[in-house]
Amino acid sequence: MLVVGMVAQIAGTIAANAPLFLIPYLYLEQGLTLTQAGLIAATPAVGTTISLVAWGALVDRLGERAAMSLGLAGVTLGALAAGLVDGYLPLGVCFFVIGLFAGSTNSASGRLVVGWFPAHRRGTAMGIRQTGLPLGIGATALLVPPLASAEGIGTTLLVVAAICAVATAGCVLLVVDPPRPDRGEARSTGQLDNPYRRDSRLVRIHLASTLLVVPQFTVWGFMLVWLIETKDLSAAAAGGLVAASQLVGGAARIGVGWWSDHVGSRLRPMRQVAVAAALVMLLLGVVESTWVAIVVVVVATGVTVADNGLAFTAVAEIGGPYWAGKAMGWQNTGQYLVSAAVPPVIGTLVAHQGYAVAFATVAVLPVLAIPLIPREPARGADS
Repeated sequence: MLVVGMVAQIAGTIAANAPLFLIPYLYLEQGLTLTQAGLIAATPAVGTTISLVAWGALVDRLGERAAMSLGLAGVTLGALAAGLVDGYLPLGVCFFVIGLFAGSTNSASGRLVVGWFPAHRRGTAMGIRQTGLPLGIGATALLVPPLASAEGIGTTLLVVAAICAVATAGCVLLVVDPPRPDRGEARSTGQLDNPYRRDSRLVRIHLASTLLVVPQFTVWGFMLVWLIETKDLSAAAAGGLVAASQLVGGAARIGVGWWSDHVGSRLRPMRQVAVAAALVMLLLGVVESTWVAIVVVVVATGVTVADNGLAFTAVAEIGGPYWAGKAMGWQNTGQYLVSAAVPPVIGTLVAHQGYAVAFATVAVLPVLAIPLIPREPARGADS
């Protein structure tokens, strides 16, 4: 189930983030401004944002297999249409549809891990599952820029559609929903009660995560063009570096997941990751040497994604078996709402103030997130 969930997450990530890695092609080869290219690249995040809670509710009601299978089928059709349309407006609409359906894999694959793994191994398992995101980004970085440059957007997106079709078949054939108590038992034990009414932990985690996602999407969205434009790397070399750096991101997710199991808390490590994210974004803004910049940006790729699995696990544990899907949906809604604004806003800031000011501005947000992260350990569900 962990492998199937990862594959589903990788496929959804490739489809939803392919537009981000089309920014250099649209900007450098097609003549769009960074703001225009950023707006097109933001459309999947907008689609995902408005559908995440609905997908989470569907997971809570129908189960993980149904949600992932339906969602990835929709992603496949959206990518297929995007590969066949003409014009940037229809392309943006297709990207929006991809985003609408891609949100299904977030809650459903997370629930697979929460449902099948005990609390003392759940952080590590969720960290492994979360590597689907950096692996998907790495695959996108390797696939999209060179393929778009050589063959155009249409062929690139048809390849993405084929990848998603394979993942859809895997979900239909292999996913088994994890066991959970029946609704009568859950009602008697309070597991049907709204966790948002018990305390403020979920809301505070949601708010902190929306701030921490800005450095992540800044690095993901602008690392490639930053390396090409300011460090004189070729598109192929920069794309390869982005792909390789995702391995660091995957290792960071697994490492902090294991760390959270070891210390018995998801949130103490999350606060320390926030401190590291602020520092590394400041370094990106001042580094001059190409080789030092490469090292710093690889580290930034790992640090800025490390908090996601911690927050996601904490939210699922607090939410419980009948609220985890919706809680994960709200968690990701805040993140995607903010991330949808990152490409156009940071693109405009870069265009007017330069990369150094943009990165330094982003560094402020993890600092603001630190006091929002709850102090108490976030153990829930069956811990």
